[in-house]
Amino acid sequence: MSPPSNNQAGTETSRRTALYDLHLAHGAKMVPFAGYAMPLQYAGGIRHEHQHTRTAAGLFDVSHMGQIRIAGTDAAAALETLVTGDITGLNNHQQRYTLLTNDRGGVLDDLMVVKRPDSLSLVVNAACKHNDLTLLAAALGGARVALADDRALLALQGPKAAEVLYGFNSAVTGLSFMQAGEFELDRIACFITRSGYTGEDGFEISVAADEAGSLAERLLEVPGVELIGLGARDSLRLEAGLCLYGHELDETTTPVEADLAWAIGAKYRRGEAEARFPGAGRVLEQLRAGPARKRVGLKPADRLPVREGTPLLDDGGERAGLVTSGGFGPTVGGPVALGYVDRAYTDAGTELQVVIRNRRHRLHVAGLPFIKHRYHKTG
Repeated sequence: MSPPSNNQAGTETSRRTALYDLHLAHGAKMVPFAGYAMPLQYAGGIRHEHQHTRTAAGLFDVSHMGQIRIAGTDAAAALETLVTGDITGLNNHQQRYTLLTNDRGGVLDDLMVVKRPDSLSLVVNAACKHNDLTLLAAALGGARVALADDRALLALQGPKAAEVLYGFNSAVTGLSFMQAGEFELDRIACFITRSGYTGEDGFEISVAADEAGSLAERLLEVPGVELIGLGARDSLRLEAGLCLYGHELDETTTPVEADLAWAIGAKYRRGEAEARFPGAGRVLEQLRAGPARKRVGLKPADRLPVREGTPLLDDGGERAGLVTSGGFGPTVGGPVALGYVDRAYTDAGTELQVVIRNRRHRLHVAGLPFIKHRYHKTG
């Protein structure tokens, strides 16, 4: 996400999350994002918020995201015909990252799916949620598909996140990476997953919207917990080498091109089952033969950040790719970027160039992620 550059929180098109008043009370700079008034940053600034999440615990309001519930006897099998992942193979309270695709294998959205005993819970991107809801309702036949507008979504991320939640309910910290469950925090019923969009250990907390403010205030009373805005959320995910829909992912980009082959069900990759998701033929052919272009990490040779939309050039000045996200990585200590390059330039260490203010600057292809992921995995 490239943070918005204005402060039009009061525009008529901006909706408010359940934590809107809390953000204002804590001095947030509010900006319009995906149809919502959202906090860009707080008084400490983006770099402080970034480093705080890397060292302690950051609390994010992600209530603009779409929470969708799918119920029905064959809901998992039906959803599996629309997404790249193995949904029928999920155990209860197991979560999976997957991708909705179109007939060309392009990505319509990336999302999280949790198998619950009686349904599936999805978290989808804010800008895509209404289109996703329409698509799912039309394609899933007898399944009941509903957008949970009465719920808020908080994320607690960072190396101290588990310690913080342990003080509210020790059972929560028994979750491992990509697991979920029903828990109470300060006597408030919550549905909690453990994953993370920052590269750090983290928990996503779905809670009734009318109780979200109370829960957030209680979390903020714990030493080491601070509110984090959209600006740091973007720099954190960029250092973690994670895709953002509308930047690294769109309807013209396939999962293989995006370096997300691991999000294609293993049973499809191994040829053990027929892949029925839209565009499967093209996606599996790219998996076999390799794509013509691929997402890579990029590190500039100097301290000048490169921005989204900047063309990448080879030594002869010929176009070799395009930057899709870029900025300064506070933990890395320098600028970092993501982009797509033609097949000939994907090897780590490959040197490329960009032109900024009529001057050429060098950068090289780098391995991802830029920082080590610290998800809580067991076994």
